Amino acid sequence: MAALTLTATTETLRLAQPFRIAGYVFETADVLVVELDDGTHRGRGEGAGVYYLGDDLDHMRAGIEGSRTAIEAGPTREDLRMILPPGGARNAVDAALWDLEANRSGRPVWQLAGLDRAPRPITTTFTVSADTPDAMAEVARGYAGARSIKVKLTGDLDLDLARVAAIRAARDDVWLGVDGNQGFAAADLDALVAGLVEQRVSLLEQPLPRGREADLDGYRSAIPIAGDESLLSLDDVAGAVGRFDVVNIKLDKCGGLTEGLLMAAEARRLGLGVMVGTMIATSLGTAPGFVLGQIADLVDLDGPTFLAQDRAPSVTYADGTLFAGPDVWGAGKGPAA
Repeated sequence: MAALTLTATTETLRLAQPFRIAGYVFETADVLVVELDDGTHRGRGEGAGVYYLGDDLDHMRAGIEGSRTAIEAGPTREDLRMILPPGGARNAVDAALWDLEANRSGRPVWQLAGLDRAPRPITTTFTVSADTPDAMAEVARGYAGARSIKVKLTGDLDLDLARVAAIRAARDDVWLGVDGNQGFAAADLDALVAGLVEQRVSLLEQPLPRGREADLDGYRSAIPIAGDESLLSLDDVAGAVGRFDVVNIKLDKCGGLTEGLLMAAEARRLGLGVMVGTMIATSLGTAPGFVLGQIADLVDLDGPTFLAQDRAPSVTYADGTLFAGPDVWGAGKGPAA
């Protein structure tokens, strides 16, 4: 690959409302935007980092600057996996390399990724952040077109079950999943799962803290359990067997679409389900996940919906689905204007 010029900028995104999960409240979200230019073609990508790993803007910027020479030398996407570790910086550069390759070749990213058909709208979950049961039920009612809803829990068992019951009463029609965000202990699992079964919950995501995966050895859950914080990159997928049923792939965790595709293939090989999630991101950061979402069992890509203002062009949400049109990212448009 020819030598490249790397430009990295940072943005602080304002959320429309505070977003609450177990142990954390978001009011803004920081992203790193990378552009790679070979003099004729450009590629862009966005990374949001991973807050619980300390992968913030300073960390991402340091990673980019420390690897600038290697990146500007024009690596392949596979080379990049050796240059930068998993995380937001690699995700942003990886997305820019995919976009650059698409523009150079005139082929869209979905073709380069080996998909057998053009992407179609996919059903995505819409997330209800933690609040009072009544307030959360009202938010769920507001997602009028949603087919799938994910509920953020905080680890307060009785309150969390009341939250889920209120949302189920408000939206009897939707697929319902919950996200523990590491908020529970192993001793809570039996009561938690029993209460979720009563409300026809179909997925329990990351109930236990990262590092307590062994507590799930031999545990039989009536609801599939997804690993999120416990499963960061390709190296973690094999350890999911016997503990998790579903691997939640987030491109900011694993370092981009290149590794995300490898994770999905390995999860399938091991008999695990594939879920694609996102940190809070703009449409530019969401579009690569949309490509991966075409081969996933579950999709949770509602990050742009929490922003006070998304970037344009933007992804489209309609009737409970997500669509990232070719104008958002990875279209293979050819030379830069």
